[in-house]
Amino acid sequence: MYMGKNKRLFDVFVPEHYDIFLDVNREHKTISGVSTITGEAKANQIQLNQKYLTVEDVTVDGKKVEFNYNDKDELITISSDKIGKIKLVVTYNAKLTDTMMGIYPSYYEVDGVKKQLVGTQFETTFARQAFPCVDEPEAKATFNLAVKYDEKDGETIISNEPEFKCENGIHYFKETVRMSTYLVAFVFGDMQKKLTKTKSGVEIGVFATKAHKANELDFALDIAKRSIEFYEDFYGTPYPLEHSYQVALPDFSAGAMENWGCVTYREAYLLVDPDNTSLDIKQLVATVIAHELAHQWFGDLVTMKWWDNLWLNESFANMMEYVAVDALEPSWKIWETFQTMETAAALRRDATDGVQSVHTMVNDPAEIDSIFDSAIVYAKGARLLVMVRALLGDDALRQGLKNYFAEYKYGNAQGQDLWEYLGQASGLNIGDIMDSWLEQPGYPVVRAGIEDGNLVLSQKQFFIGTGEDQGRLWQIPLNSNYLQVPKIMKDEKMIIGNYEELRAKNGVAFRLNVGNNSHFIVKYDQQLLDDILSEMDHLNNIDKLQLLQDLGLLAESQEISYADVLPLLVKEAESTSNIVNSKLYGTLAKIKIFATPDSAEETSIKQFSKQLSESNSERLGVEPHAEESIDDNLTRPLILSASLYGDNPVIIAKLHELYLANKDKLADLNSDIRYFVLLNEIKNFENEDLFKTLFEKYAKEVDQNYKRDICLALTSVKNPDLLQLLIDKFKDASVIKPQDLLRWVAGILRNNHGQQKAWDWMRQEWPWLDKTVGGDMSFTAYISVVASTFDTPERLAEFKEFFDPKINVSGLTREIKMDTLVIENKVALIAKDKVAVNKAIKALLG
Repeated sequence: MYMGKNKRLFDVFVPEHYDIFLDVNREHKTISGVSTITGEAKANQIQLNQKYLTVEDVTVDGKKVEFNYNDKDELITISSDKIGKIKLVVTYNAKLTDTMMGIYPSYYEVDGVKKQLVGTQFETTFARQAFPCVDEPEAKATFNLAVKYDEKDGETIISNEPEFKCENGIHYFKETVRMSTYLVAFVFGDMQKKLTKTKSGVEIGVFATKAHKANELDFALDIAKRSIEFYEDFYGTPYPLEHSYQVALPDFSAGAMENWGCVTYREAYLLVDPDNTSLDIKQLVATVIAHELAHQWFGDLVTMKWWDNLWLNESFANMMEYVAVDALEPSWKIWETFQTMETAAALRRDATDGVQSVHTMVNDPAEIDSIFDSAIVYAKGARLLVMVRALLGDDALRQGLKNYFAEYKYGNAQGQDLWEYLGQASGLNIGDIMDSWLEQPGYPVVRAGIEDGNLVLSQKQFFIGTGEDQGRLWQIPLNSNYLQVPKIMKDEKMIIGNYEELRAKNGVAFRLNVGNNSHFIVKYDQQLLDDILSEMDHLNNIDKLQLLQDLGLLAESQEISYADVLPLLVKEAESTSNIVNSKLYGTLAKIKIFATPDSAEETSIKQFSKQLSESNSERLGVEPHAEESIDDNLTRPLILSASLYGDNPVIIAKLHELYLANKDKLADLNSDIRYFVLLNEIKNFENEDLFKTLFEKYAKEVDQNYKRDICLALTSVKNPDLLQLLIDKFKDASVIKPQDLLRWVAGILRNNHGQQKAWDWMRQEWPWLDKTVGGDMSFTAYISVVASTFDTPERLAEFKEFFDPKINVSGLTREIKMDTLVIENKVALIAKDKVAVNKAIKALLG
């Protein structure tokens, strides 16, 4: 279908305007429609995208014409004797399916009454399942949408633009601005809403089903309003639509979708209980909203020409969500979350050989979803743009963005277009620097050492596990604390100067990547590392995180031993910094692979976990209190997790007391610690009655955060019969929605008592999984979650036996190859480092 760079439908037919009529019937699960397209035909034979549509009739300028269509190529081929401006009318029908793609229903209950909310998901290539179109990002057009549905009393419908009339049950919406097909959206059903307006007059709305309390919409309304106001100011470019609606859908495959003016979300990523929601969840919801609203400019107003420039949408939105939330809620210190989440994900994923580059060419529609790699296009891309922001400064960045939006608004752009405008604003050749990061995969380790008395730096691609060194070089912003070090390292090797003189002149240990904002890690020779460690008490928390981060990655790659990292964990065990503790306990989680379940080694690691967390567990206590710092609030879950893993009897007893005092009102437990109370009962007290009560509660619960707590607790159960009870419900969408299934599968895979059961189920039910969620852009996560839990030669062999035959399946190839390497590296790491790590733990325990 798409055979090369220039083989696009848009090259032959250029749509200018769509009149779309849709008649959706929930009861009969049918869609009928008419797609009227005005545009320019450049050949006698043109093509439109369609998928799963039954095409009844096609006319060109009122005359019936010959056509043929098929789902394999996702095309309608239309013969016409006219070249130039034409009016094309396609009449069709389709089925309303539960795939969470195209037009689809969401299911929920209110007071025991089953209801449906119908919404849309057209990104990446699913608009073609709703109406015939040129379903390509560059094929921007205006749209007039008219929708009829089996409307019931009290139901409403919303779309990208306001409704301007309703006649004979047909809802007509104002004409849109020029935009891509994947951004068209509508939602209808029985919804509640809350509205407000920005300073510039944009109407902000939050919509949800009436299964939720009205005040659950308030947090999102506030964040959305302030985000739009912030972006209008930061970009120097007005929001171009009349409204910005945020809509919570009960069934939604992605996290959220930036449909222009009608943004859709999973309920968990939009609705917040103001009386009982943890700070980390509020931060998550705020960043998701800010991310989607950043897209209203980056992605919607200016759209990538083709999917290879997806990073122009996602990387910028990922960076801007943190810029915005930091401005809206500075006390949250949200950039610290960027360091613990985005940076960590990018560095780990990007170190596996075979990883995609940020800018990745893709043509086949089946492959497009596979490039939505959250650790690369989102996290790494955002990290690279943080580098750009640091090089430019905000004044030049904002001026460049303003000019870029002015030039390309309602149109399409490529990466070089953005670099051109940022370069003009800053006077820097940003494109040359960024090409080395965007166009090639991976990142470098910069080795810093003393050779013949000189401080010498060298760069080489860093791999976790085996990797083919292709001699790649990067233009690296070194960000050293020594002014004598150049800002950018372009060459493979660099001599800085006499080390003793540099050390004396600067008076502090030599360091690189100060602030941890450049996408590389550092391996210092022993003399330089010892110098840094001698000053560790004077390092700030970001510096400490970076040191633990880089040493942990070097240990994972087998360049050093984890045994050499463990003393640093002990040294920082009393830290009150959330980001230091996050990295500390993240490293602790990594060393669990060096012990087989129920072994003496595992007992030692548990004792080590208890020892590390004891001081902070005594300081923090089990329950949050009003006056504590944000760091303490975010650190407590890390400490409780480590304490429970370490079988800390004091923590186990206190959590049990909380359960006994609240067993009739568990949902009202403080959401910061509710999961740990449930986990403690299920795991340490084997409370089967509670297990069954919670599982029954799960299907009916509307609080998505409580549902998550229940899932994570139940999947930790040891009883094989109860584990089987969970697995038997995996295919029952009335209990476990397909969008939530991955969490259940992952939870049992990580449970030593259930791993075999979950793995057997996955292998047996793979065809069902493929049919049910196979079109989802996160489908490959079912492969990566298996790889994340497997670490033995036997499991590696089983993984390869099952997935190798699927290696050529479109969209799965890269993930299978990379995850095979992930498991192979863990197997090799255990063989090499197990003895040393367990010996070091025993020594540290005393």
